[in-house]
Parts: sequence; C-alpha cells; structure tokens
Amino acid sequence: MNAFYSLEQQQLQDLHDTRKLAERLQQIIVENKISEQHQPFIESRDFFFLTTIDHRGYPTCSYKGGNPGLVKVIDTQTLAFPSYDGNGMFLSLGNIQGNAKIGMLFIDFENPHRVRVHGDASIEIDDELLSDYPGAEMIVRVKVSEVFINCPRYIHPMNKLKTSIYVPQEGIETPAAQWKRIDAVQDVLPACDLHIAASLGGVITPEEYGAMVIDGKG
Repeated sequence: MNAFYSLEQQQLQDLHDTRKLAERLQQIIVENKISEQHQPFIESRDFFFLTTIDHRGYPTCSYKGGNPGLVKVIDTQTLAFPSYDGNGMFLSLGNIQGNAKIGMLFIDFENPHRVRVHGDASIEIDDELLSDYPGAEMIVRVKVSEVFINCPRYIHPMNKLKTSIYVPQEGIETPAAQWKRIDAVQDVLPACDLHIAASLGGVITPEEYGAMVIDGKG
C-alpha cells in the first residue's frame, strides 16, 4: 500500500477513478523539505491554521496569528513559531505534548495560494528564538516531513484590513484581553491577570462579552 494514502483514501480514489491521478500528484507535488519555492511564501504569512490531535483522537484546528514572519524557516527540515498568551486551555500545545504529529495550512487570501505542511512538533520553553518574538511565552519547533501545494481555486479572494491590536509589538504595550473581564472567570484567573477587569472598566457578563465579539470588539 502507498504509505502516503490510507486504504480508505484509496478506496474512494478507486470509486471515482482517481487512483492513478492521486499517485501522480503525490509524485509531483509532495516534498519532504522546505524548498526555495515554499520558504518565502511561508515566511511572508502573518497567520496560519494549526491542526493537532488530542488524547481522544479528535483533531483540534486553531488559528495562529501574528506579524508577517510569524513562522521562521530555520532550515529545509525545520520550522519555528511562537506561542502567545491565549485562553489558558493550552489545547494545541497540550496536544503536541501528547502527540507530536501536526498539520499546518498557510493561505494567501489576497492572491489565492496555499501550502500544507505535515511534521512532528516540540515545545521549547527557553528557546533562543524567544527574543525574536516580543510577548511570546514559548517556541514551537517543527521537524518537517511533508510539504505540498494545493489548488487555490476555491479560496475566496479577500483583503486584509489591519493587523490585530492584540498581536505583540516591540516597544508597545499589548492591550489586555476583554474576555478576562467576564465575571464567571474572576475567581480562577492567574494572579497576573487579576487587575485586568478593573483596568478595562469593570467586570462584564458572558452575554455582554458575546455582544462585544459580534460587534468586533472582543
């Protein structure tokens, strides 16, 4: 059996008469390293989608945003990206601790294009790259196993309006997260976040926060 495709995938290929096509596409587009073609595209992105697998076998798909250059190509087999302050659940990074296999999807919505990456990830708490990412708490390094381009024809062209004010910037204080004002979490916030509600105007209800999110102010 082809190591890239599962038996179930091949059964569907046979059903639709695409087995030979699928095998040819694997031969011509799937690489085992970051090429000169992929590197500038990956390093130009300010976001990507990360897929990890949890302890129950469920995939967790997360959006990861930052500044352009969010993901660094260390060498042809290694990528690295920062972990910023989140909601404290550590779903993606916790998953990586239990299962190193990840997927990464890089998309350009303005000039439709996308690249997929598969690899094995590890978390570095004292990584030397932390100094390159103001506000980062940890660095994730990825040992690349597969890289391939996907057809972009179903990508809806869109324009970026602005960078999120919550992305850490050198020399600028990052605004506190509005959700940390919710009354239901005040007694379980880490000590470093206990001041946030008062600094932003007081506690709010989950419903009030939901309304802020809908209005694009969350």
